[in-house]
Amino acid sequence: MSSLEAARPHPPATATAPPDLTVVVPAYNEEAAVGEEIDRLHAALGASALAYEIVVVDDGSDDRTFEIASGKRCTVLRHGANRGYGAALKHGFARARSEWVAITDADATYPAAAIPELWARRDEADMVVGARTAAGTAIPLARRPAKWFLNRLASYLVGRRIPDLNSGLRLIRRADVQRFAHLLPDGFSFTTTITLALLATGREVAYVPIGYAKRAGRSKIRPFHAYEFLLLVLRLVVLFQPLKVFLPLGALCFAGGLAKFVYDLGIGNLSETAVMGFLAGLVIWTLGLLADQNARLNLDRDAWRE
Repeated sequence: MSSLEAARPHPPATATAPPDLTVVVPAYNEEAAVGEEIDRLHAALGASALAYEIVVVDDGSDDRTFEIASGKRCTVLRHGANRGYGAALKHGFARARSEWVAITDADATYPAAAIPELWARRDEADMVVGARTAAGTAIPLARRPAKWFLNRLASYLVGRRIPDLNSGLRLIRRADVQRFAHLLPDGFSFTTTITLALLATGREVAYVPIGYAKRAGRSKIRPFHAYEFLLLVLRLVVLFQPLKVFLPLGALCFAGGLAKFVYDLGIGNLSETAVMGFLAGLVIWTLGLLADQNARLNLDRDAWRE
């Protein structure tokens, strides 16, 4: 993987002593805030007893992001072209030297001071997420309905409450990211994917309430990303827990056929619509059972490899 690098690790993280924590910061055209964000990370982590390193991944910026980050005390990786938020994170995880990796954004929206709190709870879960649920959280009004719907849908499908599905501030073991690397996309849905992958496979995820500030610069999120997130949620649940999708869908078709059958009895004429409803429900349930069997086999194989 080609990149340009500027290496300035924090003193406690030496070549012979890997750091306790690596903080990966993906950045694309974030000249307005990336320098401030790195300073905030040093201030928050420097006050702790952690040996840490900061890895900034400049994802093909065409502004001064790389120049500013290179002047700070951190490791800077650079993509020659914009490859996506997830691609930048994966590059950062690949270069991390610690078992635990924290991620945060370069736009000064997430509180750097919360990272030590996430670290303190690492023994409770496989991933600790900063949930944007604290008072004063500055999530744009236009995004809130889609965010609420996706959080509720994902919570139902995995059977666990998810306060914040795609928060960009979290702490996770590098090994868990490597385990699901084949599923992790290069785009914005990286965080959504790793959340659902862990929850759907029985892993523990803890949430710490955090605030969320108004970002510096322009947001990279667009309205069509909500549609992509919705498809991703359904796709991942079908992969890991398909009955959560197939059973209610089949029940809906079967109930429709049953309602039409009762109506047809009343008028003395059994229609093809009722039969099609019954058959559609049975076919969907059968596909769900086959998909569930395949999912169980895949999970058992992954567990054996571990």
